[in-house]
Amino acid sequence: MNLTNGAELANYVSTADTFFKRLKGLMFSKSLPAGHGLLIQPCQSIHTFFMKYSIDVLYLSKDLEIVGLDETVQPAKVGKIRKKAYSVLELPAGTIQKTETKIGNYVTIK
Repeated sequence: MNLTNGAELANYVSTADTFFKRLKGLMFSKSLPAGHGLLIQPCQSIHTFFMKYSIDVLYLSKDLEIVGLDETVQPAKVGKIRKKAYSVLELPAGTIQKTETKIGNYVTIK
C-alpha cells in the first residue's frame, strides 16, 4: 500500500530475504500477475536477466520511503545502484503509473 496516496500497489507480496531467494528473484518465472510483488532485501540494485517480461521497481529506504523508481524495466537490463535503498519492491509493469506512485512516497508492507 502506498501510504502517501492510499493506492494499493499489491495485495500479495513474496519476500526474498536469503541469499538464494535474492539470487533467483523473478528469474525464469513466466509472469508477475497483477496484484503481486516481490520484496527483495537487502538490495540496492536489480537486473532482469532470464526474464521474459517487464517490471516496475520501487527502491525503498529502511523506513519504507521510496528513494528511487524505475518504470517498465525491460528484460536483460541492469538497474542503477541506489545507495539510499535498503530493499526493492518489484511490481508488474504499469503499476507505478497506474497508482501515481512517486519518489518521497511511503509504503507499508504487511
